[in-house]
Amino acid sequence: MQFVRRAARRHLELRPQRRHAGRAVRCRLSPDRRGQPAHGRRDAEGRRACGDFDRRQRAGARRRWPALHDAAPATRRSLNGLAAVPASSLTSRALSFLQSGPAASLAIVRDVLGIAQANRHTADRIAAALLAPDPRFGRTTDGRWTVAAPPTETSPTLDACRWAVVDVETTGVRAFRGDRIMEIAVVMLDGTVAFHSLVNPGIPIPQFVAGLTGIDAKLVRDAPPFEAIVDALLQALEGCVFVAHNARFDWAFVSTEVERATGLLLQGPRVCTVRLARKLLPDLPSRNLDTVSYHFGIEIAGRHRATGDAVAAAKCLGRLLKLAKDEGALTLADLIGVRFQVSGTPPQTPDTRHLS
Repeated sequence: MQFVRRAARRHLELRPQRRHAGRAVRCRLSPDRRGQPAHGRRDAEGRRACGDFDRRQRAGARRRWPALHDAAPATRRSLNGLAAVPASSLTSRALSFLQSGPAASLAIVRDVLGIAQANRHTADRIAAALLAPDPRFGRTTDGRWTVAAPPTETSPTLDACRWAVVDVETTGVRAFRGDRIMEIAVVMLDGTVAFHSLVNPGIPIPQFVAGLTGIDAKLVRDAPPFEAIVDALLQALEGCVFVAHNARFDWAFVSTEVERATGLLLQGPRVCTVRLARKLLPDLPSRNLDTVSYHFGIEIAGRHRATGDAVAAAKCLGRLLKLAKDEGALTLADLIGVRFQVSGTPPQTPDTRHLS
């Protein structure tokens, strides 16, 4: 494609090359054709029209970009708990995201904009273009983005929080590229199952996923779609702190499904038990659910099913909260920002790969 456009600009002769230039003919372009697509089709009046490939490349077809506009300050939420609010601008989403604590550019681009494949350099440029002109945002000494002014409400204490531990089983790993939830569970800190349901994803379940989870098309054939369970799910989550083992993954799927089903944006504080385990248990060889559960002597009943994994994660959360309190964490802001210092360990540079 670049060769074809370069040839059009420089008056070069075109020779057939590979796929996109395969239909080009040997000719010399006239001056009035400069700047026009070098290949494509002609409409009924004989004008050259760009092909589908050009149109997608130029117009950014199939990209789901939220509208670029400022939202009312009323859509902002504090650290007190989850809430579903009308979807608004990118800056408003970023503001809500950062009210849970400082975050790196990569986490903002992935979780707020939904660009899962961005690298750190690209994420820094995108985040700077979006947030730097806005006086509501600032940067910490380690380069993370934060809310410039402190929130007006004080952060609740850890004992005052309601913790909702969420686990989802999905058809794949990319929430923003069409993968769907096929099972979801919400478990409270005391082990009570507040919500559980199989979900008909509406798309085929890969054989590998069916073998890993035991959830196949036959099992979810009569299950409700996500639209039918979203109200009960939001009722279970309302006012709680969203907790998951690798919270970025579960949050991406739940928030995407909620927005698709209701048009509402899920906002509120999130806690990642993987991140807590990395801070509080630095000697563990891994922080996956099996390793952390084994460390605490917790048995997982029903691995790779939503309820079993959520119950195990809730038990791990209880142990991790106790360790965090012993190290000086008093409020939710302390826990989310991981601002407490573990005894005997030097300060560490934040790992942006798992920021929730």
